Amino acid sequence: MSDFSEELIRSKTEDDQEESCVLSGTGMYFPWLQKHIDTVETGGKKEKDFAQTTSACLNRIQEALLKHQWPQAAGYMHSYFQILEDSDSHKRQAAPEIIWKLGSEILFYHPKSNMETFNTFADRMKNMGVMNYLKISLQHALYLLHHGMLEDANRNLSRAETWRYGEKSSSQEVLINLIQAYKGLLQYYTWSKKKMELSNLDEDDYAYNTASQTMLNHSWKTSVNLGALIQTPGVWDPFVKSYVEILYQIVPSHKLMLEFHRLLRKSEKKDHHKLGLEVLFGVLDFAGCTKNITAWKYLAKYLRQTLMGNHPAWVQEEWNSRKTWWPSFHFSSFWAKSDWKEDKALACEKALVAGILLGKGCRYFRYICKQDHQVLRKKIRRIRKSVKKHSIVNPGL
Repeated sequence: MSDFSEELIRSKTEDDQEESCVLSGTGMYFPWLQKHIDTVETGGKKEKDFAQTTSACLNRIQEALLKHQWPQAAGYMHSYFQILEDSDSHKRQAAPEIIWKLGSEILFYHPKSNMETFNTFADRMKNMGVMNYLKISLQHALYLLHHGMLEDANRNLSRAETWRYGEKSSSQEVLINLIQAYKGLLQYYTWSKKKMELSNLDEDDYAYNTASQTMLNHSWKTSVNLGALIQTPGVWDPFVKSYVEILYQIVPSHKLMLEFHRLLRKSEKKDHHKLGLEVLFGVLDFAGCTKNITAWKYLAKYLRQTLMGNHPAWVQEEWNSRKTWWPSFHFSSFWAKSDWKEDKALACEKALVAGILLGKGCRYFRYICKQDHQVLRKKIRRIRKSVKKHSIVNPGL
C-alpha cells in the first residue's frame, strides 16, 4: 500500500502543497492536521487527540469517496492505517473491515490502480484480520471475476473454501456456503462456455470427443457443488437455476425439470420461454415420465400459450424430431384405452396434446373424444374446440 501511496505523492502538483499544510511522516500534506499537531504528542490529551485525528481522517475519506476524489481518498487512507494502533480494542478489531471496504473501493476506481496493487492489498487485509478472511476472499474473487480472471478467482475461492479458524461459527458457515455457491457458479460459466465451443464443432471432428468429455466433467463438478449447496436452507435462486440447467443437460427427466420450466415461464425473455417448451418435451421423452400428469398439463397449457403467442415455429421445431416416434410411444390406440381406464384426467390432457400435434385424425384423440362420460363431457367438448383452433396440422392436407 505504501508504494501505491508514494506513486500518488509523485503525481501531486506544487499547487496542491500549500504553505499552511503540515508535512506528515510519510511525505504527504494534510492541512486538516494543523489544529492537532501541538497536542497530539503531549500529556493526557494524547489518546483523545489520536481518536479525533482518526475520526477526522475517516470523515475526509468518506467525503472524498462521495465526490469521487480517488487520489485524495488514497492519501487520507494511508494516514488512517494508524487506527490499527488504537488503544480501544473494539476499534482495533473493527478497523480491518473498515479499511478493507474503503480501500477496496478506492483501488477499484483509482485511475492509477492496477491488478497487482489490488491483489497485494487484498492478501494483506486477509491476514490482518482473520475474522474477515472469508469475507475478503469472496469479495476479492468477485473483483477478479469482474476483470475476467476466472482461473485466479477459482483458486482464490478454493483456498477460502478449505480455510478454517477455530471452531466453525454460524457466520463462517454462511460465508463458506456463499463461497461454494460462487465457485459452483464459476464452474457453471465454464461449462456453458465449453458447451458453446462444442456446438461449433462437427461430430466427426477429431476434437469433438475430447471437448464433449471436458464439458461432461465440468457439468458433473458443477452439479455436485451446487447440488450440495441447495440442501442448505436459504435463498439460492440464481444458483438453483444454474444447477437445474446443468441437470437438464445431464438428466432431462429429473424431477426438478418441472420447477425449471416454471422459472423459465416467469421470465420476460423470449429465449427462456422457448427453452421452457423444450424442457417439457424433454421430460416426456422418457418412459418414466409418460404417466406424469403434471408434465402433460403443463405441456397442454404451454402449447396453447405458445401458439396463441404466434410462435408455431417453436412447436414445429420440437415436434419435427419426435413425429416419427411419439405417436406410437404416447398416442397409440393401446395407450388411449389404457390411460382412459387408469386415469381419465391424464387421458384428457394427453388427448389435447395429441390433437394439437397430430390433428383430429389422431387415434388417441379420436378415442378419448368418443367416450361418453357425464362428468368429463364439457371438458372433452373444450378439448375438441382447442384442437380445432390450435392444431399445427393443416386440415386441408
